[in-house]
Amino acid sequence: MNRQRYILMSFDVEEFDMPLEYDQSLSIYEQMETGFKGLQATMSVINGHDAPCTFFTTAHFANWFADSIKQMSRKHEIASHTFYHSQYKTADLLQSRLELENITGQPVYGLRMPRMMKVPMQDVIQAGYSYDSSVNPTWIPGRYNNLSLPRTMYYDENMLRVPASVSPRLRIPLFWLAFKNMPYSLFKSLCIQTLKKDGYLCLYFHPWEFTDIWEFDLPGYAKRWSGEKLQQRLYRLIKDLKAEGEFTTMWQMVSEAKSLEPRQLNQQANAVRAIKQEIPLAK
Repeated sequence: MNRQRYILMSFDVEEFDMPLEYDQSLSIYEQMETGFKGLQATMSVINGHDAPCTFFTTAHFANWFADSIKQMSRKHEIASHTFYHSQYKTADLLQSRLELENITGQPVYGLRMPRMMKVPMQDVIQAGYSYDSSVNPTWIPGRYNNLSLPRTMYYDENMLRVPASVSPRLRIPLFWLAFKNMPYSLFKSLCIQTLKKDGYLCLYFHPWEFTDIWEFDLPGYAKRWSGEKLQQRLYRLIKDLKAEGEFTTMWQMVSEAKSLEPRQLNQQANAVRAIKQEIPLAK
């Protein structure tokens, strides 16, 4: 196995609010219950492998299931998915980070915005983050067109950004919808091709995909292969990718690659200390 190839498997841990986008009524209890069932299913697969992952978690979800998030943080990286999945204000950047640090007792370095929402990188820096993974450098009809952005890690206003992986040349996105809808052999082949080209592979999924969501009125492409079938596919993917590289967390890879200068980290630490005095921790 080539130890210079890093596999960054990440999950957006959140309240299951996708049905709300399709005008369905779903209580916050049902959203959290579905999200947590998916997280349990996801962890049952991951715990069968030595595969450290990064979990971008909303603080709202983490407050509901604090014990589980704290336990996960012992083996995996907990990063921020802001405070709520369907609401956002700038103060949520800092408040979510502080809340997650309070729950886990560990620093939170990374951010991924819900739905890869664009926010000013200066806001992210001011909130004390060391890297951002809110970029999918491809074209998704109806969502975004990021074909002009770098395909691999880059700096944006002094913030290190770790884009989700897309294939070389054609920029085929290697994200959760591709994992569900592509033939497995094709998805795996594109992952390995990208890993060899870039030296790392950044994949992202949602835990709620790994529980049964067929009862919800969602597009077929979103709920295809949900539940146990998708769990089996994930187990297979982890096993196959382990032969090609090393699973690690985003922060571990960034740290080992020395992509962040100590000066920059010190600047961010000073900035967040100033902000902490002005913005109280969300309850």
